[in-house]
Amino acid sequence: MSASTVEQTDVVVIGSGFGGAITAYHLAAGGARVVVLERGPWLQADEFDHDFRLGSSSTRVFDFVVGDGMSVLSGNCVGGGSVVYFAAMPRAPRFVFDRQGSIGRRMWPASITRDSLDPWYDRVAEALPISTTDWDTMTYGGGLFGAACAHAGHTANPVPAAIDTALCTNCNWMMSGCKFDAKRSLLLNYLPAALAHGAEIRPLHEVQQLSTTDGGGYRVHYNVIDGEDYRVSTGSGTIDAKVVVLAAGAGATPVILQRSEPTLGAMPHAAGRYFSGNGERLNTAILNEDRVREVLGISIDEAVTFQANQIGRGPCVASWDRLDGSLPEYSRFSLEQLYFPPGLGTILAQVPDATGPTWFGVEKKEILRRWKSWLTVFTMSEDDNEGVFGPPPPTGNAHRISQQMLGRGTISYQPTENTRRGWAESDAAVRDILERDGMSRVMPWTNDVVGAYTVHPLSSCRLGDDPATSALDENHELRGHPGIFVTDGSAVPGALTVNPAMTIAALAERAVPAIVRAARQRGVDVSYGAPSPDGETSARNGVLPLVSHLVAE
Repeated sequence: MSASTVEQTDVVVIGSGFGGAITAYHLAAGGARVVVLERGPWLQADEFDHDFRLGSSSTRVFDFVVGDGMSVLSGNCVGGGSVVYFAAMPRAPRFVFDRQGSIGRRMWPASITRDSLDPWYDRVAEALPISTTDWDTMTYGGGLFGAACAHAGHTANPVPAAIDTALCTNCNWMMSGCKFDAKRSLLLNYLPAALAHGAEIRPLHEVQQLSTTDGGGYRVHYNVIDGEDYRVSTGSGTIDAKVVVLAAGAGATPVILQRSEPTLGAMPHAAGRYFSGNGERLNTAILNEDRVREVLGISIDEAVTFQANQIGRGPCVASWDRLDGSLPEYSRFSLEQLYFPPGLGTILAQVPDATGPTWFGVEKKEILRRWKSWLTVFTMSEDDNEGVFGPPPPTGNAHRISQQMLGRGTISYQPTENTRRGWAESDAAVRDILERDGMSRVMPWTNDVVGAYTVHPLSSCRLGDDPATSALDENHELRGHPGIFVTDGSAVPGALTVNPAMTIAALAERAVPAIVRAARQRGVDVSYGAPSPDGETSARNGVLPLVSHLVAE
C-alpha cells in the first residue's frame, strides 16, 4: 500500500471485550468487512502466568488507572475484560431497569426492561455457555461464606459463571487469564468465530481519535504500541470505515470521544460524565479457623499444598437478600465471596484494630502471615454516577506511569452521601455475617491509597431517552454522530448491583440489529441472523421476531 493510499473497510471495532467481540462476530458473519483494533496484546492459554512479575501476563493484560477519588482496573488484551474477569455472569435484577439515581427519573430507555432484555441474555448464555457450581463441589471459600450466611439467617446462592467445571483445576489464578481454557473467555467463542468469517484483529493498536471523511464515513487514528513498554509507540496509522463501533471500555471510550471533539464536532453533554463504579466495595475477613471449625463445622486438611481460601475459582457464592426492589434505592446490594491472589489485595486490605497505619507496617505483616485465612467479600451496590472525566491526556486513556499496567487518569469521583450510605449498609451486613460468634474480624479495603475502586467501570457514555443525561440513544448510536455506536460497559446507564458482564454482553447482542441497519443505510452489504458462535440456533430463534425485517431471506 502506498503512503498516499488510505486503508478502507466497512466497520472498525475499537476494543475486543464483550462489546467489541460480539458486534465484530455478527457483522463479519453478516458479510461486512470488519477490522478490530485492540490496544493490548494477544495471548493464548499457555502464555498466562501464575505470578505478578513485571512482564508476565498479570501486568501485560491489566490496565490499572488511578484517578481523583476513583481507580479503575480493567482488561488490556485481545478478549478484554473476559480474559481477566472472574467469569461471574448473573442477570441484572428487575428493579435495576427502573432506577432513577441522581437524575430523579428513569435512567434506562423505556424500551429496555428485564423482560425485553431476557431474549438477548439467552443468546449470550447459549454462546459461552454458563454453569453453576453445586454445593457438593463447592470450594472451601464458597462453602464457608455460604455456611456463614446461613448461620446469620441470610440466604446464599451459587453464582452462575462462564466456567467449564470439568476443565477447572481450582488454581484460583483465573483473574490473570486461564491457562486451562476452563474460563469461557471471548478467546474461545465470539472472537474465533469472527476470525472464521473474515474479521481481522490487530493487537497493540491503540485508537487515539476519530475524524470525518469526505464520503460521510469516519477515519480512525491509531498508534501501534510496543509489546513490552506501553509508553512507547512504534508507529501510527489511519483506517477509514463507514461504521465505527466503540468498545474500548468505560475508562477509555469517553476519552477517545473527548479527544475527537475538534475533528468530529461537539460531543453529547453526557460523554465522559455519569461514570459509575458499580457501587463496588471490598471487605476482608481475617478468619479464626478454630472458631470457623467450632461454629460452622467447616475445616480443611492442613496438609494440603494450597490451604483454605487459596483453593477456588473466584466468586462461587453470593448473598442476594438485599436485591429486593421494595427496598429504597442505595439500600440494595449483593455480597459475593471471592479471592484475589497475592498482590493488589494484600496492599489495599486494612488491618483490624491497627494502632498505626492501616495498610502497611508490623501489624500488616502479621496478617499477611495468615494469608491462607483471608476471605474477601465483594459488594456491588448503587452509586450516584458521580464520575466525570477531565480533559484527555495527550495519548491513550491515561498518563502511563510504568511500562505496563499503571497509569494516572483524568477521572474525578467524589462519593455522595447516597453512595456512602449504601457502602455503610453493606459493610454492616458483611460484619454481621462474618464477625458473628467471633469467627473473624472484618475491615474494608483502604480508600486512602487509590480512592474508591472498581473492576466494573460503567456508564461514562450511557444509553437513555433524555439527550441531556445520555450520550447514546436507545440503539447505542452516539447522539449527533450517525454511524458511531458504543457497545461496552460505558453504555450501561447505572450500577447493576451484580457483576455486569452478562448485561454488557446482552446489550451488545441487542445493539447489533441497529448497527446492521445503519451499516446498510451507509452502503455496507451486510445481513443479520448469524447463529450462536458454536452453531446453536435456539436462542437466535427467540430474538428473530424482534428483528425479522433484517433477516436474510
